[in-house]
Amino acid sequence: MSGSHEEEVLARIAEGLFYTESEAAFQAPRRRTDQIFAYNQTPPGEAERRRALLVEIFGSIGERTVLLPPFHAGFGSNVHIGDDFFGNVNLTFVDDVDIHIGNDVMIAPSVTLTTTGHPVHPSRRADFGRFSEPIVIEDKVWIGSNVVVLPGVRIGYGSVIGAGSVVSRDIPPMTVALGTPCRVVRAITDEDLTTRTAEGR
Repeated sequence: MSGSHEEEVLARIAEGLFYTESEAAFQAPRRRTDQIFAYNQTPPGEAERRRALLVEIFGSIGERTVLLPPFHAGFGSNVHIGDDFFGNVNLTFVDDVDIHIGNDVMIAPSVTLTTTGHPVHPSRRADFGRFSEPIVIEDKVWIGSNVVVLPGVRIGYGSVIGAGSVVSRDIPPMTVALGTPCRVVRAITDEDLTTRTAEGR
């Protein structure tokens, strides 16, 4: 594939337009599958080795990262994570394009962040035809267990996504949202500072 054709494919991908597996095959060297496999096999006590692998895998990674294995990623190199991140087991990044995660984000078990979808008509899914749009998760977001975040979604600062939700549209800052499809159910307010305290209230 010529350089000009690669640039044309990358431009289509960046615009969220249709492309195929064969067209995007030139991006294969950016996949970090061996490093991801190694991370998932690294003993918990080898903290320095784990950290070194995360630096190799991700496009960028902040400080004080906790990512419990196993995790999975199509590329890994398209994922960008801020400081003080906690990711529980079975986190999946379908990162054909960028996933940006801010600071102080917590993600519960078995969450999928997928930047990629496929056309409805089966003839357009030949050669794994698809489209991709970036995902942005802003600072201090908490995502509950078994959530799926779909292409192009932005989750706003401080928001909470309830367990089992399918997030197909943007979620505004400082809200609680849940369901399938995920919808805002209420704002997060100062009253939430007094719930679930050490005194059990």
